[in-house]
Amino acid sequence: MELIDQNNAVNVMMDAESSQIYRLEALKFCEEFKEKCPFSVQCGLRLADKAQTAVVRHFGLQILEHVVKFNWNNMPQQEKVHLKNCAMDLLSTGTYPILEEESHIKDVLARIIVEMIKREWPQHWPEMLKEMEALTGTGEAQTELVMLILLRLAEDVITFQTLPAQRRRDIQQTLTQNMESIFIFLLAILQIHVDEYRKLAKSHCRVGVATLNTLAGYIDWVAVTHITNDNCRLLEMLCLLLSETELQLEAAECLVIAISRKGKLEDRKPLMLLFDDVAMHFILSAAQPAVGVVDRHYTFLKRLCQVLCALGSQLCCLVGSDVEVEVPANLSKYMEAFLAFTTHPSQFLRAATQITWGTLFRHEILSKDPVIIEMTIKYFRATMTNLVKTGFPSRNDSPSCEYSRHDFDSDEDFNTFFNSFRAQQGEVVRNACRIVPLEAFQIAAEWLRYQISTPIDIGTIVCMYSKTAEGLCSILSPSAVQWDAMTFFTESVVAQIFKNVEDEKLPVDQGIELLQAVLNYNTRDPLILSCVLTNVSALFPFVTHRPQFLTLVLQKSDLSRFQAPRTRAVKNVRRHACSSIIKMSRGYPQFLLPCFDMLYDHVKKLFSNEALLTQMEKCALMEALVLVSNQFKDYAKQKAFLEELMATVVVRWTSEEMRRVLCDPALFLAFVGADQQVPVGSEDTTGINRSRLSFCVYTILGVVKRARWPSDLEEAKAGGFVVGYTPAGAPIYRNPCTHQVLALLPNLLALIRTHNSLFLPENMCRLSDMFSKAYDVIEVEKNVVLGLPQPVLDIYDSPVYKTQLERMQGFFCTLHDNCYHILGNAGPSLQQDFYTIEGLAEQIVGSAFVSLDNQVRVCTPFTPVKKWQIINQRSTDSGEEDEACEENQVTQEMLEEQLVRLVTREVLDLLSKSTLEEEMMSTESPALTAAPTQGTGELTELGKCLVKHEDIYMTLLTISFSSLSWKDTSNCHRTASMVCWTLLRQVVGENLLPDAVIWFYTSVLKGLQMHGQHEVCNSALTQLALFIYDNLRPRNVELRAVMTQIPGVSVEALDQYDQQLLDPNSLPRLGEKKRKDQFKKLLAGTVGKALGQQFKKEVHIRNLPSLFKKSKPEKRDILETCETGTLTEPV
Repeated sequence: MELIDQNNAVNVMMDAESSQIYRLEALKFCEEFKEKCPFSVQCGLRLADKAQTAVVRHFGLQILEHVVKFNWNNMPQQEKVHLKNCAMDLLSTGTYPILEEESHIKDVLARIIVEMIKREWPQHWPEMLKEMEALTGTGEAQTELVMLILLRLAEDVITFQTLPAQRRRDIQQTLTQNMESIFIFLLAILQIHVDEYRKLAKSHCRVGVATLNTLAGYIDWVAVTHITNDNCRLLEMLCLLLSETELQLEAAECLVIAISRKGKLEDRKPLMLLFDDVAMHFILSAAQPAVGVVDRHYTFLKRLCQVLCALGSQLCCLVGSDVEVEVPANLSKYMEAFLAFTTHPSQFLRAATQITWGTLFRHEILSKDPVIIEMTIKYFRATMTNLVKTGFPSRNDSPSCEYSRHDFDSDEDFNTFFNSFRAQQGEVVRNACRIVPLEAFQIAAEWLRYQISTPIDIGTIVCMYSKTAEGLCSILSPSAVQWDAMTFFTESVVAQIFKNVEDEKLPVDQGIELLQAVLNYNTRDPLILSCVLTNVSALFPFVTHRPQFLTLVLQKSDLSRFQAPRTRAVKNVRRHACSSIIKMSRGYPQFLLPCFDMLYDHVKKLFSNEALLTQMEKCALMEALVLVSNQFKDYAKQKAFLEELMATVVVRWTSEEMRRVLCDPALFLAFVGADQQVPVGSEDTTGINRSRLSFCVYTILGVVKRARWPSDLEEAKAGGFVVGYTPAGAPIYRNPCTHQVLALLPNLLALIRTHNSLFLPENMCRLSDMFSKAYDVIEVEKNVVLGLPQPVLDIYDSPVYKTQLERMQGFFCTLHDNCYHILGNAGPSLQQDFYTIEGLAEQIVGSAFVSLDNQVRVCTPFTPVKKWQIINQRSTDSGEEDEACEENQVTQEMLEEQLVRLVTREVLDLLSKSTLEEEMMSTESPALTAAPTQGTGELTELGKCLVKHEDIYMTLLTISFSSLSWKDTSNCHRTASMVCWTLLRQVVGENLLPDAVIWFYTSVLKGLQMHGQHEVCNSALTQLALFIYDNLRPRNVELRAVMTQIPGVSVEALDQYDQQLLDPNSLPRLGEKKRKDQFKKLLAGTVGKALGQQFKKEVHIRNLPSLFKKSKPEKRDILETCETGTLTEPV
């Protein structure tokens, strides 16, 4: 009767028509049946009978698996033997023929046997492998099941390691000892069933697939000699199978794993046999494209591409090494096959080849081989196609699109991938230019000339994707993508010409000819113009050999040329022009110096019309002038220039009206218009105020960033920049901008103070309804923080800011950031003139650190502490409210949490750099491979100064130890491994308050509870806890009381550890590793589990007698019966 109920319950549970209530009741019944039924084995066997339906059979087998996993340790030996024999009978006769049986039935049958093997083999089931081998003689279905068992065994023991260390060692060592016979067995099975498959026996194909999958599970970790035995017979068979349609994918996967093996070079040398004609023939034949995109064949091509990449990597490792491998005679055949994948329509396959290309081009010997040199030219030609951004999944304008629909979920995914792919290609092109730089330049020149001579094609479907003005390109227009690709290629190539070609061999005439062609090219299309400017910048180094072209280059970058409607595309061109001028001024200031007066006069002319340039553009031009003025190398002359340049800003910034506005939040809001309602369509009269205010701040920032003294000491002394020397003999410089910047600093600090005060409730209420969200994080920043991709089809034809609110948000965001950038740059720029300002610390505290608690973007060191408390509380209380949360609220909480995470990292980064030596900072993650290195770092001079002030020192300790339990594993690992102990050990020898000691130690234990499931964090936190306990326990008995509260701690083990610590001579001294292991066991109860593991029933697998020690006859294992005690004992 119970079996009938169970049968019905399984059917109800799996029936799509069942109601949710009935399904839950059935599920509960089934789970209770597995847990509580006293006749589980008998019921499971009855339910697993072939006469039952597949779902009932599957549940019956699940019951048997449950019995083995959770009841095995408590079963009498006779029941174990009975269950094992029944399971073997199920393998022999309990399944349908191989093509009829359900795959989930086979899988659960294999799991049952593997669970028994994990508990009993080899000690109590020594004949297991022989029994499996015998089973393969009874039919194809049984052979497939044996393959599944061997594969799952390897996965559980080697890959996933789902059993205790001793059992894992026993099984792995036994597998290793028998590996030669296992491989002979597997290859024999494969050969037999492949031969039968070729006689059109479909069932044998299924066995062949299973055997190949099993081989893949072993090839990854067995000794390489097993793979290369018998003159690489395994690899030969796998190459032959590449021609078999039904088996080629699994064969390719085995080949990838085999060829990718690391280890001793001499062991890998036989892999070069795959460069022989026969093997290469089969690889090339298999690479033939299919008609259309067939899922399985496309996946096979990906694996075959991996095979070729792995072969290339092995070739690069072996050629030129101590094992004396020659360059293969048919390298050209391999390279042609490899190039075929680089020119395949699939963007994914093209990208997969890039790392190997780079490795070949960097190789000291191979890069000089004639085949590689010839192939480099072909690679450049292929790259000309590959750099063109085509293949969006949503489109059908390229053969790549169909493949992209298989590889990418959306255009955004494809765009992210392609940007990375393009960056890879740029790196490979730069490496290839080292081999044939002049040929690369010829190809780039040819492509550039072709684009200049080709009429612009905006495309026929542009209107579907954007509102671009008629006759102008969108970012997906054919001409736009072609120009973009050509520009990237040219930029990558030209930069390498000057690094890899001697000056006298430089193609200067050809470069100037190209530059002239670019300068003479005229278009009104913003996207094409942007590419033109990049090409001008790329070719600019040639101008240093022909100075007469400098004026033409500067005219091409003239902002007054780009006066189309201020769309986003036009704004980008103007920004690009600014960047080009700054780039030239930074890279070639001495070369631009003769044109300084002309450039300065032109800038003055542009500045005369306030509406002609944006404030950022004005600042960019000023930065360029300042960069060139650094070449005056004359303090008085440069100071006079800077005074003249900043005269307007100084007058406006230091005026009484501006001072009142900057000091009063109410006046400031009125000045920028944030307290006003601006009707739609009407003019924003306060926009000019925001514009002028931004210009002042931009200018101060630009001057502070760019104005510098000469890098050469003699030139600095001659120019009047050196005012003295430190006691150590280092020169003390003065900056020509110091006088102007110091005069502007008081109002800048007033602006920062006022800006911070805007977040106070009394000032928040002053905002008009239109601008009530003016302080919110702008959408672009929000997407960056949340890791959301930007739209692929960016709206290049839309206004820069679509609404008044967005303009106001952009103003506040930029103003805030620039103010702090000025303060950050003031120190290294003004040096002693800045730090010796009277009352500087008080002024900064009274401005930059005012009213920070209410802000989103700024924090004090304690802000993360408070915020993480809120987040942790929210996580605790969210259970009842999750369903009621609106999407916007959830997004806001995610944003806040991510912001806090980023702010936390910034705070801890500041803390680390302020206190720790650079050598220690550079060892960012030693715990990824080894134990962390606490206790080895030293404090910086600043750090030593900070720890002398108790309030500051305690703040640093509080932040560091509190951060261990915040929900950020990277912060936890970094702080635990580098910061905490370095700070705490400064007071180890002093009398710390007991409460403080307890708090430090429990903070580490809380960290283990939060992050202990991550091995890297666990290692760092355990090491930190060990340092604290070992150093503080002798003087603080309170730590023992903390340890006794750890769940499951052994008091005896704790007493023993304490005795060794407090009285080392009382017990035999343990090695360092054993002490750490002992301590780690004491802390085991504090280690938290991942959410997915918290409610999982634990599986316990007992260790068996060691394989390498003879068991004494009188000490029989509890599993043994009065006879043999093995699972081969007859019932």
